[in-house]
Amino acid sequence: MKATKCVVALVAYLLACVPAFGGDAIKIGAILSVTGPASFLGEPEKNTLVMLQEQINAAGGVNGQQLEVIIYDDESDVNKCVMAAKKLLDQDQVAVVIGPSISGNTLAISKFFSSAEVPLISCAAAEKIVRPVDPWIFNTPQLDRHAVSRILMDARDKGYKRLAILTVSDGYGQAGRAVLKELVPAEGFELAADEVYGPKDTDMTAQLTKIKGASADAIICWGTNPGPAVVARNRVQLGLDTPLYMSHGVASGKFIELAGDAAEGLVLPAGRLVAVDQLPADHPQKPVLEAYVADYTKAFGPQISSFGGYAHDAFALVMEAIKMGGSAKSGDIRDNLEKISGFAGTSGVYTYSPENHNGLDESAFIMVTIENGTWKVLN
Repeated sequence: MKATKCVVALVAYLLACVPAFGGDAIKIGAILSVTGPASFLGEPEKNTLVMLQEQINAAGGVNGQQLEVIIYDDESDVNKCVMAAKKLLDQDQVAVVIGPSISGNTLAISKFFSSAEVPLISCAAAEKIVRPVDPWIFNTPQLDRHAVSRILMDARDKGYKRLAILTVSDGYGQAGRAVLKELVPAEGFELAADEVYGPKDTDMTAQLTKIKGASADAIICWGTNPGPAVVARNRVQLGLDTPLYMSHGVASGKFIELAGDAAEGLVLPAGRLVAVDQLPADHPQKPVLEAYVADYTKAFGPQISSFGGYAHDAFALVMEAIKMGGSAKSGDIRDNLEKISGFAGTSGVYTYSPENHNGLDESAFIMVTIENGTWKVLN
């Protein structure tokens, strides 16, 4: 894959761009956590956007226009994310922005896009990003609510009644905790324990010991790497045999790598990207998933992740909106995003509307377990 040309960035270095096009180039911005604690999210997202940009431009662009994708690294830091957002809007004057990678960072900058009337398509999953609906804010990951619902369906099928939750104290974890505390009792379960850990914590033995004393039937851990891997290892070290669910925030090979043997048998909701080869041939997502896996693997190697898929879908949805309206103006992109229906992406089949800026439902998830160091579809 050809190297991308670097240009000077004022706030955060520009990770990928294209050679200078004429004035008709469509400018698409992106803010991603390519470095820092959330780099496992941002790196595959950045790789994906670079790859798709090159593919589209090599094929002649969209509606006859080339793309200029400007990607900034927020380094997993909210302040740098805010600065990058302002630069994309005020100086780069992009038509639309993809990202950020992190829920907290997305929530911190959403207001700027509403004021500027530029659409933002987040790669983060917190429900607060799209509920209540802001006309200018969309996202592509499956929502926390959908993930919790799938976990609780599985827990009910297995006869669990008392559930403990263990959540990280960042934006993603706080959003998940709110949904868990709402739905666990609402669905007829008893909340046996409610424990929290910090994003930088390296040992969760104390929290798991308290959960052990609460006699829970199962534990639901909500977080992104590396914390959940620590939870998995600590559980094994404690000899705790209480079943452990993870959230979709660990649906990548990186989690299995970090958790090692402690990942065996864990159950979680995930998008179909983790198990493309296990999908029926007639599933509407299969061609999209196969193409993405083949292209990404050829360009960057076999470490495919659902997180790169979120960026893929954001990019593809933007392309669809531009084609539908024959326009790359911010307002037209926004309006046409809301008209997209039945659009197959890597994370699900999207149907946006003025009332729904996520576009997915529970069917976007499958339940998987980790068996012999890889993913196995349960249902």
